[in-house]
Amino acid sequence: MSRVRALLLAAGLGTRLRPLTDHCPKCLIPVLGRPLLEYWLCALYKCGIREVLINLHHHRDLVEEFIERNCFSGWVQGVVEDELLGTAGTLRENGEKLSSSTTFLAHADNWCQCDLVDFLDFHNHRRPADTLISMMTFRTSTPTTCGIVEINDYGVVDRLYEKVVDPPGNLANGAVYLLEPEVLQWVEERSDIHDFSLQVLPQFLGRIATWENVGIHRDIGVPQSLFDAQRDPQPELCWPEVDEWTRKYQNNSVHEKLISAMAAA
Repeated sequence: MSRVRALLLAAGLGTRLRPLTDHCPKCLIPVLGRPLLEYWLCALYKCGIREVLINLHHHRDLVEEFIERNCFSGWVQGVVEDELLGTAGTLRENGEKLSSSTTFLAHADNWCQCDLVDFLDFHNHRRPADTLISMMTFRTSTPTTCGIVEINDYGVVDRLYEKVVDPPGNLANGAVYLLEPEVLQWVEERSDIHDFSLQVLPQFLGRIATWENVGIHRDIGVPQSLFDAQRDPQPELCWPEVDEWTRKYQNNSVHEKLISAMAAA
């Protein structure tokens, strides 16, 4: 997987999770006692991806401390956004670092457990011809809160419905993608484009392949989904040892606040 580079979107303010995110960035909110971002990095590490960018903004100093740990040295890099650029804007800002390879793009506030190796293999070897994007999809029980997709007989996206009142199904966009360089080039040429879901994806209808995650997919930016994630099975950890950062994290008040919020829900 040496030709795949990753960009994890982790700069959001986490407003729906306040007060949990008042003193902890959303990407470091605990799931089963560990930071959500650690699970993403572990999943990419297991796939052999060794070039990962993470955009930083909200509580960026705390995220920088997290990625400065020895286990991430040399392959995980933070890219600071003094002002939020939007999902497409972040792609454009980092296009020079990503444009020569396939880009793994993910919203890192998703709790995602799946066969990521198969997702990569699908994109590299099995996606329909002439498609430039592979989109991870999942079946949702709350389709009005998600971006819903309609696909043709080949699994290619025909239509997109972004959080509409009466969606035509429950196959949702998981906000995890594999992008070919042509997509980044298209974004780089349009400085007025800032939102990937609303402004980029509609321009590539007919060229977006889909791969369905039949495992776990939750948007933990929503409190109840975060609470539900605490009851899911914990995947195998890549870095189970306790270092100085982990000890400090274990004493963070966000753990007690999460327990209190779950009890009150």
